[in-house]
Amino acid sequence: MALIEKSSRSTPDGPDCVEVAATPGHILVRDSKNPDGPRLTLAPTAWAALTSRC
Repeated sequence: MALIEKSSRSTPDGPDCVEVAATPGHILVRDSKNPDGPRLTLAPTAWAALTSRC
């Protein structure tokens, strides 16, 4: 099981609550308000490209 980290920009009552987990070869992203909902699966290179724009 991957360690799930909540974004430091997430707020308990806000609309933007994101959690991220790293697994071998993948980065998993989900909405922390809906942990059983869909997950976005990214390659580490795609995650790096996405987060370098923040």
